[in-house]
Amino acid sequence: MTPTRFIYPSPDFDYYWKQGHGKKMIAKLDKIPTQTEIEKHIPKLFEFDSLADEVIRDIYLKNGFKEADNLIQNALKNGIDSVPDAPICLQNLFSEMEKTPDWLDPQILKNGVDFCQRGAAFGLMVLRNYSLMGGYESAAINKPLIFTGALKKGSVKRITDTTEFWINITGNNALNRFEAGFESCLKTRLMHAYARVSILNDPNWETESWGIPLNAWDMIATNLGFSLVYLNGLNLLGYKASSKDIEGLFHFWKYVGHLIGIPPSYLPNTEKEAIEALYSWTITQPPGDEDTKTLAIALMNEPFKANFPKYYWQKKFVVQSHLAYNHFFLGKRSCENMKLPKSKLWFLPYIAKYLNHLNEFIAYKNEFFMKRRIKKGRNQQEKIKAIFFFR
Repeated sequence: MTPTRFIYPSPDFDYYWKQGHGKKMIAKLDKIPTQTEIEKHIPKLFEFDSLADEVIRDIYLKNGFKEADNLIQNALKNGIDSVPDAPICLQNLFSEMEKTPDWLDPQILKNGVDFCQRGAAFGLMVLRNYSLMGGYESAAINKPLIFTGALKKGSVKRITDTTEFWINITGNNALNRFEAGFESCLKTRLMHAYARVSILNDPNWETESWGIPLNAWDMIATNLGFSLVYLNGLNLLGYKASSKDIEGLFHFWKYVGHLIGIPPSYLPNTEKEAIEALYSWTITQPPGDEDTKTLAIALMNEPFKANFPKYYWQKKFVVQSHLAYNHFFLGKRSCENMKLPKSKLWFLPYIAKYLNHLNEFIAYKNEFFMKRRIKKGRNQQEKIKAIFFFR
């Protein structure tokens, strides 16, 4: 069954790969995936994290959110064995997440963490203004957001939650069993499952047209937004990624993907595999619709809704800064489609690119400066997390 959301070739994303920033990425492929090859991914639109959904149905829906959340928190803090009569589905979930995959390499994982930390505030700019905003161009992946009331909850909460998740998982040893990153992965996995179960109970959800909400293919695309799009965004901003950085980045996100319920075999090990996967997903996405514009404008105006910064002129500066990066990453066509106006501070990304290029050149010449750049970047991210806490 081919859902109506499957559009090939997608008019907007076709432009991205042929004339936008995707042009340089796709040039790295030996062969562009054909329509026949891409259609093999269609079953993934109906695949989902059934184990996490079982936990939601057996624990959250039966016991209520508060009691279920206390049970999960106890299992996280003290281990699943500390939970008397823990349901089998919860035992299976913890068992799956706690088991170290045979393919996981701690050193390669650390290399990926270092690269994420080195991105500093610019990495967060990439995630907000390239990965997240760019994702809104797909009318299909937006559907679950609309059904879960993302617009009513507000963009402030979504950007805060996403930033907190990213900073939590990219800390040193953060994915170890009793660390913040592992906890964030489990809670995110259950949040996705809770949303999926809730949406599927809504009679207005059209599975045959849109696939399962938060399905495997869309989750892969989201993972690529944190890995490949992040890499491409930092490259555009003057960062130099070595083969060690790139290998580490995809290894790291493969493990994160595993922890949040994506089959590891679906996730790329190399940049080429990632480009092929992102191309295959984007080139089948339906054009943006009114929801696209609404979500994009809400994200644009997010600083006006937040408690920080305090003054209106400061909020206005932040909005103009983000718009500059939106246009820098996404290009004129995409921004016009989403009704994102031009920025008076259009030059900011170009200044950042020059400074990053210089700092990266120095860092690659001296190991001390590289370590210092990583540490400085992480400190900057931690400060941003503290700011978001008060938003």
